Amino acid sequence: MTLRAVGMHAGLLGAVLASAVVLAAPVAAQEAYAPPRATDYGTVTGLPDWGGIWYPDWSQLFSTRGARPVLTERGRQILDAYNESIRENGPNQEAQAQCLPPGLPGLMQQPYPIEILFSPGRVTILTEAYAQARRVYTDGRPLPEDFDLFYNGNSVGFWDGDTLVVDTNGLHPRTNIVPGLPHTEASRVHEHIWRAGPESLFIEYTITNPELLAQPYVTRVAYKLDNEFPIREYVCSENNRLEAGENGANIDLGFEHLDEPDPFGPAPAE
Repeated sequence: MTLRAVGMHAGLLGAVLASAVVLAAPVAAQEAYAPPRATDYGTVTGLPDWGGIWYPDWSQLFSTRGARPVLTERGRQILDAYNESIRENGPNQEAQAQCLPPGLPGLMQQPYPIEILFSPGRVTILTEAYAQARRVYTDGRPLPEDFDLFYNGNSVGFWDGDTLVVDTNGLHPRTNIVPGLPHTEASRVHEHIWRAGPESLFIEYTITNPELLAQPYVTRVAYKLDNEFPIREYVCSENNRLEAGENGANIDLGFEHLDEPDPFGPAPAE
């Protein structure tokens, strides 16, 4: 083979290798966040039984809610401005008017049931409220460092005995740590989920955000097993009679003058 031919082959090989490296980079990035490919349901059968429909246990409402969060100076400024706005303009219901889910921990504190499903490499938490599906990946992937912002964030977890330990980042700034204190990219939510008895399930949240919280904020939600009713369809916008006016306040749409009967029937007599 001539030197010229050798040079041509070497150049071609170099181009192919370079292309392979370029193409491999996005593939590697995709694999890092690819959906779990585990198919061994034997790993699922060994997990604790959380089957059924779980309703908020109101009998434990006041014993599970944590103390008020301890705020940084920045956190106090934000919350003070929120409270001042309520005093001047009334509650801001823009999020409710647009049917926006509340994120964590608010989504799990709604007066609606949840259902928890196990599959290889993933735990899925279905909530009737806002028809949400939280996906907690248990296939060993790390939390993304360069994350997108979602209403329920990005969640990964692992099993510590019969307790599911979950870490979440990337919570959307339209969601709140507590009402009036929005999440930032610095927010992290650490959860412990466990079944405390035949009809009892707990979720404990530890929220950290060095920008807003002077110390971790801990709160807990209790659920009670109740299979009498399944999770129902929740379509917020279909029957949404809220409208956000100036400053996001709720305004009267005047539906009471319409001739059409209420599809849900008359209001119950007092």
